[in-house]
Amino acid sequence: MKKEVGHNFLAKLGKKRLRPGGVAATNWLIGHAGLSSSSKVLEVACNMCTTSIQLAKQYQCQITGIDMDNRALDKARGNIKAAGLEGYIQVKQGNAMKLPFEDNSFDVVINEAMLTMLNQSAKEKAVAEYFRVLKPGGVLLTHDITFAKDNMADELAELRRTINVNVEPLPVSNWEGLFNGAGFKRVDHASGRMSLMSIKGMLRDEGLAGTVRIFRNAMKKENREQFKKMYSFFNTTGKDLNYIAVCSSKQ
Repeated sequence: MKKEVGHNFLAKLGKKRLRPGGVAATNWLIGHAGLSSSSKVLEVACNMCTTSIQLAKQYQCQITGIDMDNRALDKARGNIKAAGLEGYIQVKQGNAMKLPFEDNSFDVVINEAMLTMLNQSAKEKAVAEYFRVLKPGGVLLTHDITFAKDNMADELAELRRTINVNVEPLPVSNWEGLFNGAGFKRVDHASGRMSLMSIKGMLRDEGLAGTVRIFRNAMKKENREQFKKMYSFFNTTGKDLNYIAVCSSKQ
């Protein structure tokens, strides 16, 4: 079986919502953003720009998206053009740990499902960059993986093998400490069951037609083994992994 990074594999199957808590967690973040048409927004690890497109349609704000993956950015440009939003969203290749922007440039920074993939040192560097480019009074919106149980070493090791990424999820208190340590003064969060690979979550995030398309593609011979491995893990061994959505305010 060819090993593919989990979110790239799901995107290949047709999944559009690639975040641990799906649309519910993303909407919680948006509800804490305080967005208007005058807002300047940075989406880090924008992938196909699903969230940016949602925000541009809803608020007509100016959004910059960055990602390290040029293939994802090509898809993003196609999605932006198809939505007729070229005047609101611009995308470019960029590194979260060395953002190509001036201090105090953005009202909102959004970063979904990326910090979990970094080690602690890299997490701290990225969050320090987000703090730097945010204006005073701005907010950082993040969406990651957490857990409440102790002794999760075996489950986390299996997660890494399942999605082929050396991820480092944190307990809630450690996520809060990460943002407080970077200088954010108010840190609010919501957490709950991951929707990424559950039937109920897929129906909510992708709709019936989208869910049927994903499963049809998943059952193709070249995809079946990896899909079964991921589906089994997230619905059995990994059921104690949760999403965490965090809103951190810069004073």
